[in-house]
Amino acid sequence: MGYGGYAYLLEPLWWLGMITMIVGEVAKLVAYAFAPAILVTPLGALSIIVSAVLAHFILKEKLHQLGVLGCVMCISGSVVIVIHAPLESPITSVLEIWIMATQPAFLLYLGSVVVLVFLLIFHFAPRCGHTIALVFTGICSLMGSLSVMSVKALGTALKLTFEGKNQLVYPETWFFMFVVATYVITQMNYLNKALDTFNTAVVSPIYYVMFTSLTILASVIMFKDWDGQSPRSIISELCGFINVLSGTILLNSPKDSDRGSSFRGGHAPLSPTLSTGLFSGNGETPKHDEEHILLHEEICLRKQEPC
Repeated sequence: MGYGGYAYLLEPLWWLGMITMIVGEVAKLVAYAFAPAILVTPLGALSIIVSAVLAHFILKEKLHQLGVLGCVMCISGSVVIVIHAPLESPITSVLEIWIMATQPAFLLYLGSVVVLVFLLIFHFAPRCGHTIALVFTGICSLMGSLSVMSVKALGTALKLTFEGKNQLVYPETWFFMFVVATYVITQMNYLNKALDTFNTAVVSPIYYVMFTSLTILASVIMFKDWDGQSPRSIISELCGFINVLSGTILLNSPKDSDRGSSFRGGHAPLSPTLSTGLFSGNGETPKHDEEHILLHEEICLRKQEPC
């Protein structure tokens, strides 16, 4: 099983998945060019619903009642977000985005993210990156919030260019392009490490919650999405966002209980869950340790002896 290395690069199926993800990210780039990030990012939960439905029919993974409830919550929360989403202020030049990106409030956020990422990569990752799921997912989420801001800037610049207002003459456009490439590569590297090391049912909800929350925070600081909105609209957006987060967690929660419920005699294997999978000792068990646990339980069941 995975140890957080790069063995997945040799898998053709991984490259097929990567190509489809690139196509999806290109479509998301277009979405960020026409809508605020505070609207586009939470709607990413709809992809989780599609994945759950496809897994039910293609991979024969049973969609439990909690999973169905999670789908309903994600859809209802997304509808609330769309209804109360803020209107995006018109942008006529990439230089306007550059001014937003260099305002003191966002520079403070940028500096905080860079410091945290360096701490996670050089201090925490070598020591506990393979035992604490929050390390790798934290790096992905922090870098992801900055990459979304850069993607929106780049998408807006390309949209204006296609409209006849050439933005490629500005060095800021190329800077945003370089930032997007750097952040996305780093983000994908550590996301693959997290998925290769820990259970997907633990990584997916943690990553979605952290990434979406940080992206909304960065967008509110940089683009001032909530300026001019009424408190009622802001509260409604937050309620819809919480609804989507709760639905995402419910969608992933039944996956861990599947293995345990299939064992007879009351001897269910130890399985990492979202509530206990964050820290070692009482928390997340890497994939290669899960094999030993499952083997031990199987031997006990065959012998019909108490463990």
